[in-house]
Amino acid sequence: MTATAVVTIAAALLGIGVRATDGGHAAVDEPQYLLTAISLWEDRNLDISDELADRRYRDFFDAELPVQTRVLADGRQLSPHDPLLPLILAAPVGLLGWVGAKITLSFLAGALAALLVWVAVRRFEVPVTVAGIGTALAGASAPLAVYGQQVYPEIPAALALLVGVALTTGPLRRHTLFALVVALDALPWLGAKFLPVAAALAVVALVRLVREQRRAAVWLAASLALSGVVYLVAHRLLWGGWTVYATGDHFVQTGEFSVIGVEPDYVGRSLRLVALLSDRAYGLVAWQPAWLLAAPAVGALVALRGGATPGFVRAAALAPLLAGWTVATWWALTMHGFWWPGRQVVAVVPIAALVVLWWVGRIVPWLQLVAAALGLIGVAHYAAVLVDGWAGHVTWVGSFDGVHDPLYQILRPLFPDYREQGPGFWPLHLAWTVIVLVLLWLGARSVRRRSEPAVSRSTERILVP
Repeated sequence: MTATAVVTIAAALLGIGVRATDGGHAAVDEPQYLLTAISLWEDRNLDISDELADRRYRDFFDAELPVQTRVLADGRQLSPHDPLLPLILAAPVGLLGWVGAKITLSFLAGALAALLVWVAVRRFEVPVTVAGIGTALAGASAPLAVYGQQVYPEIPAALALLVGVALTTGPLRRHTLFALVVALDALPWLGAKFLPVAAALAVVALVRLVREQRRAAVWLAASLALSGVVYLVAHRLLWGGWTVYATGDHFVQTGEFSVIGVEPDYVGRSLRLVALLSDRAYGLVAWQPAWLLAAPAVGALVALRGGATPGFVRAAALAPLLAGWTVATWWALTMHGFWWPGRQVVAVVPIAALVVLWWVGRIVPWLQLVAAALGLIGVAHYAAVLVDGWAGHVTWVGSFDGVHDPLYQILRPLFPDYREQGPGFWPLHLAWTVIVLVLLWLGARSVRRRSEPAVSRSTERILVP
């Protein structure tokens, strides 16, 4: 756990020297979180109107800041982003500035890595070596290493979710349930988009409690319902809507719920089911090939029947992972935004890693070596981006796919470009869809094939002295 935490923290800290955009070390939504953190530290409130007027963002952003807030009737300006991340970063920003925020997030990423090893070994019975090496490879590559220093709520949300999974899959005592409520409550206060993920895990916990401790299930349901009421009332009083988007300048005409799109094309967005993995620039696999192993791993975990992994443990991984992927597929306005690839799924990426580690720990040794080799390629991709970023050739936002990485550039044409969808797009998309489906099937079959010989060998030991 300590070793993986150190590797992950180091990988994230190395990214602080790379500019977010040509405009500054913090850009896009990052300045909004930083300005709110400054306001919380200095003024003890969420109003950033004075920070905007004084251009406090010039410490980390060189150009004029794009407008995100609308001026309220009383003159206040509240950032259209949930406040838990600025609250976490208030003291680090107040003491060390924007660098303090990024350092804090790096250490949270290290805590996430350490917890991932613990949950993999203690809850999913992954061999320690597999859990340690696999987590280190994930922590030293995209997207975890990148968001380990980007000022976004993704890493804190991933940590809260993994804490929730650890609690849900263990003994459900009184203090455990209290901690679970805190972890689940933290997710929507980090971002409204994390609410479905929290709800999915809450359902798993409630179903388990109904079977084991019905009075505790009632207490958990009531606590979460009360938390939901507090969340809604607070947003109505502070932001004037049901979400923070009510104070966003972009949603004045179309309303706060247009954050998912004014006329969403849900059929077209369905392409993201595969594109989140396979997109040429914004897919996970292009930057860390080992994420392709999530397909057979999920197939295996879904197909598993019986065995040493209880059903509620499998559900605690699969339900939030499915919820997060659903949000990124159909609710997110776009997957091609001004951010590093994978932002919409970073919160559930550690859960995907957990499932991959579970599966890799059960496959034959030579396939484990293949998985490790894929992971090392991802680490090399991240290192190439760091080198180019330190030299000023690329930034975290916008120009990252121009990295001087020979392997990435060679493999790039094999991935479909979902943004342009030019000639050759559909054959590539269909090919990747088939690849993902075949891997899901192979993963499911790997579990079924393992179970049959195990029964046969057991029978032989009984029948043959």
